[in-house]
Amino acid sequence: MTWNTSPIRPRMLIDGELVHASDGKTFSVYNPATREVSGEVPEATADDTNRAVAAAKAAFPMWSALGPAKRAVYLKKLAALIREHKDEIARLDAVAMGMPVSTHFFAESAAGQYEHYAEAWPHIQGQASVNTPGHVTMTLRQPFGVVALIIPWNVPVHFFATKSAPALITGNTVVLKTSEKAPLAVARIAELINEAGFPPGVFNVLSGHGIPSGQILSRHMDVRALSFTGSSRTGKLIQEEAARTNLKKVILELGGKSPAIIFDDANLEKAVAQTRYSMQFNSGQVCMANSRIYVQSTIAQKFVEQFKASYSSSVRSGNPLDKETNHGPQADELQYNHVLSYIKSAKQSGATLALGGSGKLETSNGYFIEPTIFLNTPEDARITKEEVFGPVVIINVFDTEKEVIAKANDTEFGLYASVFTKDISRAMRVAQALESGYVGINTTSPNTAYDLPFGGYKGSGQGREGALYSMDNFLEVKSLIMALEEE
Repeated sequence: MTWNTSPIRPRMLIDGELVHASDGKTFSVYNPATREVSGEVPEATADDTNRAVAAAKAAFPMWSALGPAKRAVYLKKLAALIREHKDEIARLDAVAMGMPVSTHFFAESAAGQYEHYAEAWPHIQGQASVNTPGHVTMTLRQPFGVVALIIPWNVPVHFFATKSAPALITGNTVVLKTSEKAPLAVARIAELINEAGFPPGVFNVLSGHGIPSGQILSRHMDVRALSFTGSSRTGKLIQEEAARTNLKKVILELGGKSPAIIFDDANLEKAVAQTRYSMQFNSGQVCMANSRIYVQSTIAQKFVEQFKASYSSSVRSGNPLDKETNHGPQADELQYNHVLSYIKSAKQSGATLALGGSGKLETSNGYFIEPTIFLNTPEDARITKEEVFGPVVIINVFDTEKEVIAKANDTEFGLYASVFTKDISRAMRVAQALESGYVGINTTSPNTAYDLPFGGYKGSGQGREGALYSMDNFLEVKSLIMALEEE
């Protein structure tokens, strides 16, 4: 893929070939900072999707029989190529969805994911026992077959690697679909897959909208497992399609409305810096961003003053290709209008606007939104209950531990939560009470541990992912019992 100012025209990877859509149709991807066309991307047809699944199914016997040590060779080659082209990959995400190159570390981390799983395969272990008299029993861990991976647009390179690497090393073959909002970086990696020498059909990459390709993968009878990260609405649709067809295994990592709780004994400077960064990173387009902050009343005024000063002074909006920029636009016009609608609804709810509150389309010609803070937001307001996915945070006040736990849990989301306090007993009480799959104590998102499982409670998903857990998502368990002959 040549880098220039003309629209990029990537291809899909199906059965080892880089191809255009079978009907020749494409869709446009716009640079959200300039609204100029940055790419003309193939729209996968039903035939393209079915062909990719058929290729993966045909490749499965060979790939699964190859052995993980030999499969690992391909993952390591791909890791090296991604690392070699990391700057180009960062630029492609910048012109597709607006992530600043200065904050794009995901090509490097993606390479690390492939390297990790290339070495993690010895953990694919069954069990054996003689606990049943007269028998030897054991379990086998075996790949599903064809797995579908549907990744989001906000950090596409990250999810491309975290889902495909464990699926491949465990012996599955893959059909991966990118989001229509951010397909360019992954399309470049599709070229690198071929360069790494993966056998045809093992690793297929499609681009397009949810219909038809995403829907077909969700209901396809030859897809035996599907991993999706994205909105709760789409996750429910995928689950419904899977239930109506072959009951394929579905792993879902969905939205969040993450609370951060600041008690009056917390390290205030640290709490301000970390909660502000959580909202600023990727322009708030992060499922675990701490978009609800609850501050104990005795320090509320001081926290708000420091947070407001930090949020307004730390942001350098501009061209995401500029290394000085650390705050990019929203991903596209739809996201821009979506965030503005929540800002409008917050104002109508009676919340107090303390910072920002406006879009900058008219002055910047891009989908930039000012860092925005609301105070005294009603707990039943839309912006308190629903995911905004933008640089908009609400800061509310609480008095007691019991009160703030109830407020923090009063949502259908449960992806990430955090608590800042020097009282370890209180920290542990609150952490246990929070209805969240991940809890940070004196730290907040996007900080996570490499070896912990990640996933949500309630409407934030089902299943867990992570360095020690993702391989389990792509392995079936088979039980064997063997009778022993008596002497």
